[in-house]
Amino acid sequence: MAGPRHPVSVCAVALVQTEGLQTFAFSVRWSDDSNTFVRRTWDEFRRLHKTLKETFPVEAGLLRRSNRALPKLPDASLLVRGGRTGRGLARLRLLETYAQTLLADECMPWGLALTSFFWPQSQDLEPRLPPGSLVILPVPEEPPPSPVGSLSISSLEILSLHCLQPFSTQDTQGRPFHVQAQEALDVLLRHPSGWWLVENENQQMAWFPAPYLEMAMGRGQDGVQPLGSSGSQFCASRAYEGSQADELSVPAGARVRVLEMSDRGWWLCRFGGRTGLLPSVLLQPDGLGMLLSGPGLHCGAEGGEDREGEAQSSPEPKATTLPPTVPARPLLSAIQSRCCAITRRALGQDPVGQGPP
Repeated sequence: MAGPRHPVSVCAVALVQTEGLQTFAFSVRWSDDSNTFVRRTWDEFRRLHKTLKETFPVEAGLLRRSNRALPKLPDASLLVRGGRTGRGLARLRLLETYAQTLLADECMPWGLALTSFFWPQSQDLEPRLPPGSLVILPVPEEPPPSPVGSLSISSLEILSLHCLQPFSTQDTQGRPFHVQAQEALDVLLRHPSGWWLVENENQQMAWFPAPYLEMAMGRGQDGVQPLGSSGSQFCASRAYEGSQADELSVPAGARVRVLEMSDRGWWLCRFGGRTGLLPSVLLQPDGLGMLLSGPGLHCGAEGGEDREGEAQSSPEPKATTLPPTVPARPLLSAIQSRCCAITRRALGQDPVGQGPP
C-alpha cells in the first residue's frame, strides 16, 4: 500500500438504518495499529468500484479478462429473507468480503483510493448517531434450532461487561437494582438510546446506561488491573501531533481511553499502548464505538497492547475522574417499537410490559 498510513483490514460490525437510509458500519484497522469506525452507503461503494474500474482498466479486466485482479461487487438478491433489513445485512457481508479482497494484496495499485475511501469523514466523527437510528448487529452463524414451543434468549450472543462505577436503578419488575464498581453484567439487548438490557448474577434484568459499562480486561499477577483498562472511550475529532514527551500523537478518528479528566484542558489518555496527555477539545464521546463494542471486533488502539506506556508526570495537579454521562432515558414506546413480540415474551414481558425505566 502507498502512503505512510493505510488500512490493513476491515471488519463489518453493523447495519445502521436511519429513516430511509441504510449505512454499513465497519471497524477499520490501520497500519499504525489504530482502529476507527466508519459508516458508508451502498452507493458510495458502487462509486468506489466504478472509480477503480475507470482508473485501473487492466486490473479490472476491461482489456483482457485473464488480467482481472479487481474483485467484482455483487449485490444481494431482492428475494433474500427479511425484506429490506435482511437485504441490508446480506449486503453488509458482501461488502466486508469485497473490502477484504481489495486489501488482501498490498501490491495492487489502488491503495491510495482505499485509504481515501476509509479515511474518517465528518459523519464518522460525530459523538452520536442521528436521531431515530436503528443499529442491527449481524449474526455470525445460524443458531441451533430450539425445541418446539420453547422460548429462550440463550441463542443470543451474550456480552459480559464490567461496571465502571456504582450505579442504582430499577429492574424490569420495579425492584431495586444496585451495581458495584467492576461488577460483571451480561448484556442481553443493546438499544441505540444508550440504555441496554443487562442481567446480573442473581438473574435480575434491568435497563442500564451503556457509558457505565466496559469490556472486562485481564488482571495482573498482583490482582490489580493494568493501567489503561478502565476509563471512558472517546474519539479524536482530528489528528494531533504531540510536542512534549508526556503528550500523545493520534490520527483523526482514533479511539482512545480517557483515564483522567481535568478542567485545565488536558486529559490523561491511553492509546497504542502508551499513556499521555491530549487536548480535551479534540476528544468527543465515541457513541458508535460504545454501541458496537463487543467480541470479534478489531481491538481498539487503547487496548491492543499490554506493555506499559511511559508518560512523564504532568506538572498540573492530579485530575479528577468524572462519572460517565448517563444518556437520556428513551420513551416506553421507543423501545417497544424495536422489540418484537417474541423478544418480549422471551423476556417475560407482554406487549404492554415495562420498558427502560
